[in-house]
Amino acid sequence: MADGYLTTHVLDTARGCPAAGLAITLYRLGAGREKIAETVTNEDGRTDAPILPKEAFATGSYELVFAAGAYLRATGQAGAEPLFLDEVPIRFGMAEDAHYHVPLLLSPYGYSTYRGS
Repeated sequence: MADGYLTTHVLDTARGCPAAGLAITLYRLGAGREKIAETVTNEDGRTDAPILPKEAFATGSYELVFAAGAYLRATGQAGAEPLFLDEVPIRFGMAEDAHYHVPLLLSPYGYSTYRGS
């Protein structure tokens, strides 16, 4: 069994709090784009379980898509349509059988990410 797994969380840097209720979709990339998980952040801006648990883990290329626009609309931060940020995709690779943590720091006009721990 693999020891690797993937977690994520989202922080609303404009409001200075966790981004609760933000939908996230995970895709495996290869010859195509295969949806493998969907979840929504909890009150701590985290998922209740790893978005890619140990039993489903495989090294390779992936994409997390964060439904930032829906979250920004729901929290009154959206501004004029079309939104500057709507869906935020983050493509990354997992080359080791290890824990990967890919957070999103979000505001209406910018975002950043990093490999966390």
